[in-house]
Amino acid sequence: MVFRGDRLKNLQTLAELEINTSEREQEILSLVVEDYSSGPEKDTLNKGDDMWIFGKMVKGREIYIKITLGGYNGAAFCISFHLAEHKLNYPYK
Repeated sequence: MVFRGDRLKNLQTLAELEINTSEREQEILSLVVEDYSSGPEKDTLNKGDDMWIFGKMVKGREIYIKITLGGYNGAAFCISFHLAEHKLNYPYK
């Protein structure tokens, strides 16, 4: 899994939640269908693969997670892992 490291709010969330990068990866790997919010959506900014949006409670805070699958034999790419800026919709909850 590859993480976008140039977004300050992603790094601030790790610090605020007091979790490390390994714990962040474990949170993503433990996503379930009920955490799904929306997608697939086109990644027009990075011109990459389709993106999916998930949300998850971590230490009592709602986290916004945006990932791509990374294509055939490619690593998954985590674009966003930060505190949700608005309430997410969960169609499978």
